[in-house]
Amino acid sequence: MNWRYRIAGLALGLDEDEAALPATVATLLDLPSAAIRECRVVRRALDARRKSDIHFVCTLECVSGQAAPEPLPPQVTLVSDSVLDVSRPDAFPLALASGKERVVVIGAGPAGLFAALALAEAGINVTLLERGQPVEVRMRDIGRLRAHGELDGESNICFGEGGAGTYTDGKLYTRIKHPFVRWVLATFVRFGAAPDILVDAHPHLGTDRLVHIVREQRKHLLHLGVDYRFGARVVAVEMRDGAAAGVVLASGEHIEASDVVLAIGHSARDTFAQLLHQGLPMQAKDFAVGVRAEHPQALIDAIQFGRMAGHPKLGAGEYSLTHQVEDVHSGRRGVYSFCMCPGGIIVPSPTEPGMMAINGMSNAKRSSPFANAGVVVQVTQADLDRHGVAPGPLRGIELQRELERRAYEAVSRPYAAPAMRLTDFLTGKPSGSLAPTRFRPGAEPADLHAILPRWLTRPLAAGLKGFDQKMRGYVTDEANLLAVESRTSSPVRIPRGADMQSEGFSRLYPVGEGAGYAGGIVSAAVDGLKAAEAIIARRG
Repeated sequence: MNWRYRIAGLALGLDEDEAALPATVATLLDLPSAAIRECRVVRRALDARRKSDIHFVCTLECVSGQAAPEPLPPQVTLVSDSVLDVSRPDAFPLALASGKERVVVIGAGPAGLFAALALAEAGINVTLLERGQPVEVRMRDIGRLRAHGELDGESNICFGEGGAGTYTDGKLYTRIKHPFVRWVLATFVRFGAAPDILVDAHPHLGTDRLVHIVREQRKHLLHLGVDYRFGARVVAVEMRDGAAAGVVLASGEHIEASDVVLAIGHSARDTFAQLLHQGLPMQAKDFAVGVRAEHPQALIDAIQFGRMAGHPKLGAGEYSLTHQVEDVHSGRRGVYSFCMCPGGIIVPSPTEPGMMAINGMSNAKRSSPFANAGVVVQVTQADLDRHGVAPGPLRGIELQRELERRAYEAVSRPYAAPAMRLTDFLTGKPSGSLAPTRFRPGAEPADLHAILPRWLTRPLAAGLKGFDQKMRGYVTDEANLLAVESRTSSPVRIPRGADMQSEGFSRLYPVGEGAGYAGGIVSAAVDGLKAAEAIIARRG
């Protein structure tokens, strides 16, 4: 007979070998070493709070051929199931009598891809529509933007297979607690991700690996019979008796459907406007805008790891910072780092001509000599009122566009980024020079105070100073601020009920970041799975 124990909170030094853990467990359980038949790390988190004692905190699962004497130590529990059990949730049966009815999924970002995957594996006919291009073509289009300042409005950082998340750091960390989270991670492994993402507390994939994973997922969907289309922009959702009954493409084609999953992402501004015109209920929601800070990676490593910086087990240092600023109008306003990309690069992410936006990305090895992160300020509806933005569900998009136009017009070359040394921004005195940067198609010195309104620059400056209190050395003339980080999240929410259906159109399932219900790759994927679950349950 075997006994399975879960041991939490075991410290493992940077220079200690995981191979020694079974002996440690045997001592902890008061068992002979020979009794431990299997031992594996199921959770690993870095603890760098004390620079003199940086270590990993591990959770282990161990199988013993002998019962440990009672009482068990406080950090040990006897369990019957493994936390690495990633078997398919019951919500997704392998076979389903679905007839010939078709589900249309709009958008091939994480929400749309995972909705399509669950539906297709349940035997449902699926058409997956993506306005952008496959990842292979998309990479070339992004390359032209970075090299020559040539924007393709339908194939860019935000539009195309895999969604905006493909061209980021590929972060898989999420705060949501849902059974589908493990299924999402296991699916990434199924399509080529390293199994370590099932263990690491802050897993990431990197753009290079995500491109491969998305391509493999596409092959699987095609094998399942999914009608997977690119360059297919939806211009209307067809309605019949108050329910979604299909879609109309820009080409004029009509596609009938019994259900429509709306997974359009946070930057489909034209689609939001079209659906609002059709009468789909929408609400303006709070969001955040700001800049992207770029530091030398060696500086961040030194701040975070001290003398241990450069240790091969640590990799590139990262950070997650927040600061509360007293505001005369809103009381307290949050300033926080967003989408931190260690060992990464800043990339241009506009979707409309004459407007400039930026984002960050990094590959799996995080080997760039620079670290970057969005530093953004919360924007409320009261802020939009004071700024003079007209009321309406899409008012946040209007502010985004205004700031993106200002950023575009502040430089001499198409899709160059206006930039300022961090220290110059805090003094309010542009020096006309920049720290080294890898940004392409180029960064140009500019006064960011002339681009961003004062109600944003004041809390932004206070937040940067607050960051320096938490990470001494963060404020430095070696860092640049680039503008404008405007696509942190959707400024729109599409209300839906507990059945995942729109409150205005039945059989229409608004999901993911664009609908206002997710904030990252995993949470968007989970939201898409929840819509698939609802569709399957309704049909069952």
